[in-house]
Parts: sequence; structure tokens; C-alpha cells
Amino acid sequence: MSKEETLEESKAEEIVAETELVEEETVEVDPLEVAQAEAADWKDKFLRAHADFENSKRRLEKDKMNAVAYANESFATDILAVMDSFENALTSIESANDSEENSEVLNNMKEGVNLTFEQLKKILAKNSIKEVCCEGEFDPEVHQAIMQVESENHEVGDVVQVMQKGYTIKDRILRPAMVSTCK
Repeated sequence: MSKEETLEESKAEEIVAETELVEEETVEVDPLEVAQAEAADWKDKFLRAHADFENSKRRLEKDKMNAVAYANESFATDILAVMDSFENALTSIESANDSEENSEVLNNMKEGVNLTFEQLKKILAKNSIKEVCCEGEFDPEVHQAIMQVESENHEVGDVVQVMQKGYTIKDRILRPAMVSTCK
């Protein structure tokens, strides 16, 4: 035999010996331990999947509650323009000159607009729609500053005048109040 053949035979013998050694080691592994490890792995996967499912279920329930609670948000936003028109009509009637205020037609019109306005306010309140408070300090969460003016009666950053009222529905802003603030 040549040196190369002898070398190849010894390598083959080494591989066979290693294979037998590995087979002996794997035979020594307890099948019960293997099954327990596999069961623990499957249990962990199950618990994670179950937790994900429960989290998704809670998230969907919360989204559903929000959808129901804020379903009328678009309607409420649209009706605010009507509210503004009523307020402007009431202001115009109040500022009419003295000869017109004595007129019976003007008084009837004023009474009708007032009744309609009060009814609209009740409907908005019934649907959890409230005015944003505009007194005191400017709050960027509920106010939108559209201009700044100088005022001796107010501190810097205070709301001086309300240009358009803001409204909330439950805990969300429907429309921020448009205000002027003190410089």
C-alpha cells in the first residue's frame, strides 16, 4: 500500500470512530427529557400566542368603544356652523337701533331665534358637546391664536378676545377656539 492509501484509510477510520462516538452520545440522551423540553417550548409558544390574542382583543374592543363614542363627530362639527349663525343673528338683533327694538316683528323674531338657539344648545349638551373655556391663559391644546393685541387689562399670553368659540365632544377637540392673545 502506498502512503496515500494508508493516510486515506486512517482518515476513514477516524471518521468512523467519531461517528460511533457521536452515536453513543446521542443514545445517552433521555427521550423523556427531550419530550419535556419540546412540550415546554410548545407551551411557551402557546402562552405568547394567547397573550397576543388577548392584547388584540382588548385593542379591538377599545377601538370599537371609540368608534361608537365618536360616531357623531362629523355631524357635530357640521352643526357648529349653525350654532355660530344663531349667535351672530342674536348679536345683530341685540345691536339693532331703538326704533326697531320696539317693533313687534323684531321682538317676535328675537324670541324665535332665542328659543331655537336654546334648543340647539340643549341638543349639543345632550350629545356631550361643550364650549371650550376661553378665559384666562392661552392653551394651545384648545385655543388657536389668530392675532396678538396689546392690552393693559390682561397679562402677556392671556386670551383677550374670542373670535370664534371652540367646542369639545367628550374629551376630544371638535374645533379649537379662535382667539386673540395679549402681547
